[in-house]
Amino acid sequence: MLKFVIRRVLQMGLALFMLSLLLFAWLRALPGGPVSALLGERGSPEAAADLRRQLGLDQPLPVQYVRFVQRALEGDFGISTGVFRGQPAIDIFLTRLPATVELSIFALAIALTLAIPLGYIAARRRGGVLDTGLVISSLVGVAVPVFFLAFVLKYLFAVRWGLLPPSGYQTAGIDATRVTGFAVLDGILTREWDASWDAFRHLLLPAIALSSIPFAVIFRITRASVLDVMDEDYVRTARAKGLRAPVIRVRHIMRNALIPVITIIGLQVGALLAGAVLTEKVFAFPGIGQALALGFETRDYPVLQVLIMMAAIIYIVVNLLVDIAYALIDPRVRTK
Repeated sequence: MLKFVIRRVLQMGLALFMLSLLLFAWLRALPGGPVSALLGERGSPEAAADLRRQLGLDQPLPVQYVRFVQRALEGDFGISTGVFRGQPAIDIFLTRLPATVELSIFALAIALTLAIPLGYIAARRRGGVLDTGLVISSLVGVAVPVFFLAFVLKYLFAVRWGLLPPSGYQTAGIDATRVTGFAVLDGILTREWDASWDAFRHLLLPAIALSSIPFAVIFRITRASVLDVMDEDYVRTARAKGLRAPVIRVRHIMRNALIPVITIIGLQVGALLAGAVLTEKVFAFPGIGQALALGFETRDYPVLQVLIMMAAIIYIVVNLLVDIAYALIDPRVRTK
């Protein structure tokens, strides 16, 4: 097990190294570059040359890359030039991370709560009306763009029926004590139930929109995995022995069927982070997705590099934890 973990950690380190190279090259290939973003269109050639020297952009690329990595390891990604001008980019990430994490957790919880039971039920009723309806629903969930579903939900539940808030993380002016940065959790910890409930209502619509693709993917994987396991010899042997149906379902079918689902859950974390850009933009949700969109609009290179790098690190770490969990459940994985 230790060798497996070490191998995965080394692979994670190599992936981060490759990502840093790609991010370094990509940011310097964007039109205008950081100098143009800082000075604006009216900056003189002399001011641009002076700023390039100050930023070290006149140095050879290998030297610039080493400095880029050194500063990143120190948590110094530069100062925001557009999203929140003058604020350290790393502070913007840390301030907005809790909102995106809370949104992603809610979205994943919705997807898992619905997808796994419905995937099992669909497999048990293979070829029936319910199975066909659920499969079609999952196809719609994959096919419909997240931003379109977000607009539809916002129009129906917020604008037309007025059941839920149309945007934001919490109602402006609400008296809420910040402890962890997670609005719902902070309300529970401080027993400010009105603040927690208000934050939960703001999370519902974007979480439902964001959960559509993870739900569809996890549902289809669960259904296919349950169908495969139901045809295994050990399931037929358990039935022949006269074991009770609940025991067969839990111990022999679901326990083995969920092994590939665990891997898919880890992969969906990346999908949630990517989908959050569009979802947060539609609902004006103050997370890292919205900050990333604003960073592109304002050519805020320090914010772009910290958000992309940190989102990738989160994705890689989560998948490392999923790989370890997968290896604990299925020992055969450790030898691969």
